[in-house]
Amino acid sequence: MLKDFKPVLGILLRFIIIYMVLLFGYQFYLNSFRASGLDPFSRLIAEQVRHVQNVLGYTTQLYNDVPKEQIWFYVKKVYATRMVEGCNAVSVMILFLAFIFAFYKGKQTFVFALVSLVLLYIMNVLRITGLNIVMTDYKEYGKVSHDFIFPAIIYGSVVLLWLIWIKFFALRNENS
Repeated sequence: MLKDFKPVLGILLRFIIIYMVLLFGYQFYLNSFRASGLDPFSRLIAEQVRHVQNVLGYTTQLYNDVPKEQIWFYVKKVYATRMVEGCNAVSVMILFLAFIFAFYKGKQTFVFALVSLVLLYIMNVLRITGLNIVMTDYKEYGKVSHDFIFPAIIYGSVVLLWLIWIKFFALRNENS
């Protein structure tokens, strides 16, 4: 009976191992920047969000709050939102990568993972930009946007990429 579940157990074990290794590595990365405020990757995203917002006509400045490990977006002379480590979508990307590599299919796995991470990164920058615009111009929709709409965008993107991976790559040879 266990023989029938061996492929599924192998995928599950690979997922757990990859997820834990990436998660511990990310935590190590975060701990190494604890004294300097927000980590460099999150700062990079904040800078890119600032740039996109300025291009869109939403004059934006960033204020680094080192003790609280956050960056405030000052948009149109209002503190619209703040960025904390959780906004950088790295934990979502780690979950995504663990799933993709659990169904490893050679070098195409790396190519798909890289292209997908770039897409998720861009989606996240646009998500934060959108949230800042909502919080600046449509504050009454701020809570629902932050809690439901914008998380659905990033998680929906991950699920869509997972479905693409499974349908067109991971199960391609098994369906023929």
